[in-house]
Amino acid sequence: MDSFDYKTFYAEVGRMNGWDFSRLNVIVEDARWNFWSEVSSRCKAGDILLDIGTGGGEALLRMTDAALLLIGIDHSEAMIQTANRNRDQSGGFNVRFLPMEASKLDFPEQFFQMITCRHSEFSAAEVARVLTDDGVFLTQQVGESDKRNLSQAFGRGQFGNAKRGTLMDRYAAELKEAGFRKIECRQYDAVEYYASAEDLIFLLKHTPIIPGFGQTESDFQTLHRFIAEHQTPKGIQTNADRFMIIASK
Repeated sequence: MDSFDYKTFYAEVGRMNGWDFSRLNVIVEDARWNFWSEVSSRCKAGDILLDIGTGGGEALLRMTDAALLLIGIDHSEAMIQTANRNRDQSGGFNVRFLPMEASKLDFPEQFFQMITCRHSEFSAAEVARVLTDDGVFLTQQVGESDKRNLSQAFGRGQFGNAKRGTLMDRYAAELKEAGFRKIECRQYDAVEYYASAEDLIFLLKHTPIIPGFGQTESDFQTLHRFIAEHQTPKGIQTNADRFMIIASK
């Protein structure tokens, strides 16, 4: 998807669903970490935390006890509207959501002790500018081999033919250039089992895994064949390729 298509798609998902996939019935095997557990283990009670690309704020609202103040930003106004509705329902008194571009963070220098970014773009230079000298930046991203059997079945995917590790290496290089001295990179390629066709369709309609999924009848014919070929006793099998970078100055 090009930049304009993705932003339009993301805004539509924000209005409909936020960035909440908790309803999916899926088993994940061999995941090497839980991103938000990694964040919680490094967060102090007096910290101010920034979450870049917060979506509907679902994950941040489960972190309210981890920090003094949590601020989530997203470039999509629709996502922020959903996040504020979620906050009003959950009572997250120490959480704020703001519309903002990751490329231009409207905060003072060295304002945050912790910055997170999950499955969203970020500016390494801006992260370095607003993070304290003893602060930590954690990001988890989708790797190029994610849902490889789906991409093969449909003949298209969000990463095209990019080599696994390309994005991780690029982000690590950008963080080094921005002044981060300690940069730890981790990867995993886990097995996923989706319980039903409905679970898989929800995923594909609310993410860019298969660009333009569902716009033609042939997509559902392809999906029907895919499910028949990858159905197992545990569910419909695919994979989750993830990488995480933990960086400090």
